[in-house]
Amino acid sequence: MTQLTLLADRALIRLSAAGPGEDVRDFLQGLVTQDVRKVLAQAPQYAGLLSAQGKALFDFLLWADGADLLLDCARDAAEGLMRRLTLYRLRRKISIALEPALSVHWSLQAPDGASPDPRLAALGWRWLASTPAADSGSADAAWLAHRLALGVPEGVNELGDILWLETNAGELNGVAFDKGCYVGQENTARMNWRQKINRRLVVVPLADADAKRQRAAYPELGRSVEHRRVEGLAGLDLPAWLAGAISAGDDEAV
Repeated sequence: MTQLTLLADRALIRLSAAGPGEDVRDFLQGLVTQDVRKVLAQAPQYAGLLSAQGKALFDFLLWADGADLLLDCARDAAEGLMRRLTLYRLRRKISIALEPALSVHWSLQAPDGASPDPRLAALGWRWLASTPAADSGSADAAWLAHRLALGVPEGVNELGDILWLETNAGELNGVAFDKGCYVGQENTARMNWRQKINRRLVVVPLADADAKRQRAAYPELGRSVEHRRVEGLAGLDLPAWLAGAISAGDDEAV
C-alpha cells in the first residue's frame, strides 16, 4: 500500500522579484519573526507575521526556491496572508501569488530530498513536489494526529491573536532574537528579555478541557488546544520540550 504524503490542507505562496534590483528576502526580513537569511535550500524555517502588538496573525514555513521564497501556510489562511503582505509591499515590485504547481508533503520517514521540520525533529520530514493531477488522497488526518500528540499548535484557528511567544514559538524555532526589527518585535523582544511568559498554548486531553480557554477542539482525536496561564498547567501531561521550557522559566523567575 502506497503511503499518503500530500498535505492538501497546506498551500504555497510564491514571492518573487518583479523588477530590477528587487530582493524578496530584504522585503520579508523587516516583516517576519525569522531571520530570512537562514532560509536555504533544504533548510526551511518556521516564522510568523505578527500584529504591531506582537500577536500572531499568520504562521508558516519559509522555503527557498532559487531567488524566490515560498510560504508554506494553511490553505484557509493563504488569501488573508497574501492580502496582508500586499499591504506591506507598497510600491515595491514583488510578485505575491499562489503557487499551484507545487504541493507540500510530509512523512515520518526521510525520503530523498526531504528536510526535517524546523520546529521539532519529532514532527518528521517535509518536502515540496509537483501537485498531483488528480485527487489521490492526503496525509492531513495523520499529520494532525501526530502534531497534536506532540503538543505543537499551528494555524490561525489555534494560535491567531495570541502573543507570539505564548504560542511556544521560541521553543519551536519560530523567532530570531538577533535579527533586528520586524513587525511586533518590540513586545516579543521585551518578553524574551524578561524571561517571563505568563500564558502558554497547550494541547490537552478533551476530558481536561476548559471551554473558557479553548481555541480549537478535535473530538475525533480527544484533544483540545487551549490558551492557559502557566500556573494552571500543573498536573497536565505536557510534552518534554514544553515542560522543560516552562520549568526553566520558573527557575529564572525565582
